[in-house]
Amino acid sequence: MKYGEKAIKEAKLEVWRNPSPGKNYNVEIIFPEFTCLCPRSGYPDFATIRINYIPNKFVVELKSLKLYLNKYRQVHISHEEVTNKIYADLKKNIKPKFLEVIGDFNPRGNVKTTIKISSK
Repeated sequence: MKYGEKAIKEAKLEVWRNPSPGKNYNVEIIFPEFTCLCPRSGYPDFATIRINYIPNKFVVELKSLKLYLNKYRQVHISHEEVTNKIYADLKKNIKPKFLEVIGDFNPRGNVKTTIKISSK
């Protein structure tokens, strides 16, 4: 197993203390090369994952987030389920004041899907 594959396999979301907990500021993260596998056909699905949040006590460590998102490369999971899972895992780990996750999936079979979940 190559070192990158090992890092992805062992990935866990890590958090850091919010450096400015008294401020309401927005963090926007865009992950344009997300992939997972269709649970029915096994074909790859490609998406841009957009994460917007207002931190409370914690922020997500970006390298751990990148590795966490790459874990889905070999997972058979629907667009709806993966977007909701990413949202739930982030909410559990960073407990933000506000969180929004958007899964903007590329068209396949002439069908485009965008999944959006937010805390407001």
